[in-house]
Amino acid sequence: MTGGSDKDQKGRIMGYKVAVVGATGNVGRKILEILDERQFDADEVVALASRRSQGTEVSFGNKILKVKALENYDFSDTDVCLMSAGGSISKEWAPKIGAQGCVVIDNSSAWRYDADVPLIVPELNADAIVGFSNKNIIANPNCSTAQLVVALKPLHDTAKIKRIVVSTYQSVSGAGKAAMDELFEQTRAIFVNDPVEPQKFTKRIAFNVIPHINVFMEDGYTKEEWKVLTETKKVLDPKIKVTCTAVRVPVFVSHAEAVNIEFENPISPDEARDILREAPGCLVVDKQEDGGYVTPYEATGEDATYISRIREDATVENGLNMWVVSDNLRKGAALNTVQIAEVLVNRGLLRKQNAA
Repeated sequence: MTGGSDKDQKGRIMGYKVAVVGATGNVGRKILEILDERQFDADEVVALASRRSQGTEVSFGNKILKVKALENYDFSDTDVCLMSAGGSISKEWAPKIGAQGCVVIDNSSAWRYDADVPLIVPELNADAIVGFSNKNIIANPNCSTAQLVVALKPLHDTAKIKRIVVSTYQSVSGAGKAAMDELFEQTRAIFVNDPVEPQKFTKRIAFNVIPHINVFMEDGYTKEEWKVLTETKKVLDPKIKVTCTAVRVPVFVSHAEAVNIEFENPISPDEARDILREAPGCLVVDKQEDGGYVTPYEATGEDATYISRIREDATVENGLNMWVVSDNLRKGAALNTVQIAEVLVNRGLLRKQNAA
């Protein structure tokens, strides 16, 4: 990917200096992988994490990076910080980093609902990115929201969505490496007849599903469900009515969603398929036969949001049902983060702090 024309003292065209915060986590490692895959215009990539991870080695293409401590790092010559270290870390550090002139693209929920922070899915609302200059912070949506709105926005633009009912089937990787380890260990324990002790989850996850992600709120919804409601409205349209049930399933990677949509205007399943086939980031795999749909297993490692099972819902006027699947570590997190950085570069909005 091409960058700007800033040159160093020897006349060489300079790339950007990129920091990845949370580099030892599932999403942080995936960000490093995708930066390399997409050949992001970086002269230097720095891996950062908490002090206890200092010295840990992480891969970046064919290089090995030694993790540095976030607490001791000076961001004054860093151009963009891709942050995936949790809400509390982001709440504390993102304003400090932004104040040093470094643009923060944050993957936590800490800034998604701030009116001065744009919530960006590049395929849908890249123009809203200019609002980052208020705080030098850009928010990445929740993993479930990202794939949902990629599939919904083209349909909303055509037939105007009134109401959405979504049930999520979310993989354990959305809860981090410890959650993936718990699924593996519980599965092994069941096969050898060892006791199963839930630790990360409230109930056994192996060979089970749990209708509970994040904390419960006063209205009975969980915070994960609230995120889908609130973020979908912010990205798409505040007038849309949204309800959600979020479920954790014993799958390692990729989230699936059963989505019921009520439109203001008529739209047929065939029209929806045609629209989504042309939509950026979407791939329609919808054969009404055995295996003619995409599952989380097939979506893992892929960048696209896959849409299957598009059909009429005859119980409401102008209703459709569909099945949406995407790799939550990629489009739901790391890929979207890198795509936002690419929008900053391509629109000339990222100033090189290390320019001579």
